[in-house]
This record gives sequence, structure tokens and C-alpha cells, in this order.
Amino acid sequence: MNSVSQQLATAEPAAVAEVRPADMAESSAPRKVSPPSQRDYRLDLFRGVALWLIFLDHIPTNIVSWVTIRNYGFSDATEIFIFISGYTAAFVYGKAMTERGFLVSGVRILRRAWQIYVAHIFLFCIYMAEIAYVASSFENPLYAEEMGVLDFLKQPDITIVQALLLKFKPVNMDVLPLYIVLLLLFPPVLWLLLRRPMLALSASVALYAVSWEFEWNLEAYPSGTWYFNPFAWQLLFVFGAWCAMGGSERLSGVLRSRVTLVIAISYLVFAFLIAMTWHIPPLTPLVPEWLSALLYPIDKTNLDVLRFAHFLALAVVVVCYVPRDWPGLQWPIFRPAIWCGQHSLEIFCFGVFLAFAAVFIMGEISGAVAMQFFVSFAGVALMIAAGGLLSWYKTVEGRNPGSRTKTTDADMAGGEA
Repeated sequence: MNSVSQQLATAEPAAVAEVRPADMAESSAPRKVSPPSQRDYRLDLFRGVALWLIFLDHIPTNIVSWVTIRNYGFSDATEIFIFISGYTAAFVYGKAMTERGFLVSGVRILRRAWQIYVAHIFLFCIYMAEIAYVASSFENPLYAEEMGVLDFLKQPDITIVQALLLKFKPVNMDVLPLYIVLLLLFPPVLWLLLRRPMLALSASVALYAVSWEFEWNLEAYPSGTWYFNPFAWQLLFVFGAWCAMGGSERLSGVLRSRVTLVIAISYLVFAFLIAMTWHIPPLTPLVPEWLSALLYPIDKTNLDVLRFAHFLALAVVVVCYVPRDWPGLQWPIFRPAIWCGQHSLEIFCFGVFLAFAAVFIMGEISGAVAMQFFVSFAGVALMIAAGGLLSWYKTVEGRNPGSRTKTTDADMAGGEA
């Protein structure tokens, strides 16, 4: 699945990390911090938008996907999604670890990883059945080939085992395995973030650099490696968690600087101009050979530095123009995106189904521009309807005195705060 700036949005006093007086007195002692006490609805808003963009990007030859950010720079919605997931995980589990200790919060994190693993396997089974049924019913093996499931149809026994090991992943099903691995490793990372946040971030940067130097990645089935290298993408996840643990406050002075804003906008303009050469061939010669050699390839699998920097530039702009207390967060027009962002696991899985349904409709009925608009807007509308229904149900459960459901923390990380 695919960019957003909401993450550094926490660069405000509300997300401040508390420093105990004893820690200030002893510079060598661990500086314990605490997660933000209030939810930042910018995260829900932008994560909901990211889910829509991922859905649109998952429909091949879709003219509507030109509205997504991947066409106008180096990063896409995936960076947004992973960053916010890291921030939210720290928000949800950081308080539990502070109040109840490493063991209890660690078990909660692992339980959530298990829940997402079960969701991934369930999604895999339904997805395979959907593709196999369509491919056989319409006698079109191209569906199986396009979605990367030919090995499953040839050797279902072996492929299912590989899927359980997270090695076999059909097209569009790479994000959840990445998130599962990141959550499995998160308990010790969160523990260190609460005590030595800069050390935790430095270790994450070091792992990122080492993974590039030695080309570390996990094996995939039937060949190759993971599309999203967890050794590299952990940097964005940990950076999001670091921001939640007071990192955004540490960066607040830099983020509010006009110089930083100018640099960020300049970089976004530069990335836009480079991206235009990908879509408009006559512009390609305008990029000098030395610059092309310096830029390319812009590796998504290993989270290229240019992609990470592009995401940071987007985040700086959003922090500047969309503050935490922005009145627009209460506008009804943004409520659908917030609904989807608050139920990201369910909406993401639903979006995978809808993307293949759109591929099928465009392949069997019509691939005309009008149909592309129809399946795109219909898919987003269905995602909004699902998000609204889940939010309504959660509200009803929250009003039930016997209900244990919490009404503020439904998201990819789980409602554990």
C-alpha cells in the first residue's frame, strides 16, 4: 500500500515530553519522557486521505490516480501511513508502558501484532478466493498474473505455508506484513524511546545505514526480497514514534523557522520538476547526466533518502499551515477522512478488495475514462461509508455502560491507550 505531513504536526507544546527534575539534575541519567495526552486529529485526517490515495494508486491505468502525490514528487502515501502508524503506536502504548511497565505494554503490543497478522491472513484467503474465482469464471488468467498469484494457483499447499510465514505476498498486500514486523520489534524500541529517545533514534538511523551498506532485507517467495524492506522502513516508523515521545517539541524551533519552510518548499518544487520529466518525455534532456546519476534510482523498497527527505518537506509545510488547533479539523467536509483514519486496519483491508474489484470491472466491462472515474469515486465512497459505520458503531458502544470499547483510539495500533 503508498505520503503525510501530519506527522511532524505534533511539533507543538501539546505533545511535549515531560522531563523529571531529577533527570535534569543528572545529565548522565536517562531522561524519561511521556507520550502526548491528547489525540492529534491531524493524524486521523491525513491517514484517512493516505488510505484513499493508496486505493487509487492500486488501480492500474487509472486516470484519477493523477490526484495522488506520487506523481508530483519522490514520496507517496506509504510514507504518510507508516509515519503516522509509528506516532500512533507510541501514543497508544507509551502511556501504558509508563504506567504499567514493559511487560504489560509489551504483551499488548504483541497482541496487536497478532491481531493484525490474523487480519492479514484472513485478507489473504479472501483475496486469493476472489482472484481465483474471477480468473476461472471469466477464463482470463491475466488476473492471476497481474495480481501475482500464479504460484498460489500452481502450488497452493506450499504457497499457503509461505504466506503464513509472510514470505508470499500478492500485489497490494505488502504493507500489513511490514507493519506486523515493526510492531513485533516495537516493545524494546518504545522502552528505549521513553528513556533515551535520541539513542533510540540514532540506533534506528544506524540500522537504516547498515541495511543499505550490506543490502539487508528479508526473503520473499518464490524469489526476491520484501517490497518494503523492514530494516529500512523502520526508520520512518521509529521517527514517528520519536516525534510522539517529545521529538516534535525538540524540533519545534527548527520547524517554525522561516528558513526551514523556504528550504522545504524549494525541495518540493525541485522534486516536482524532476517528477514532471518522468511524465513529459521532452523535458527529460533538461536534467543533466550528472544529476541523473546522483538521483537515480530513487529506491522505494529501501526508503531512499530522497523519499524520506521529500516526506519531511511535506511534513514541514503541513506543520506550518495546519496547526494542531486548526478549526478546519472540525469541519464536516473533513469528517469522512477522519472516520477512515480512525479505523485504518479495516479500511485498508477493504480498500484492497475494492482495488481488485475496480481492476475486474475495468477489465471486463469498460476501461473508459468515465468508468475509471466511477470505480474510483465509488470505491472512496464505500470506504467512507465503512468508516462512518464503524465510527457510529463505536459511538453506540461507548454509550453502553456495559461496553468495554473505548471511543478515542481505534486505529492501526489498536485501542489500548
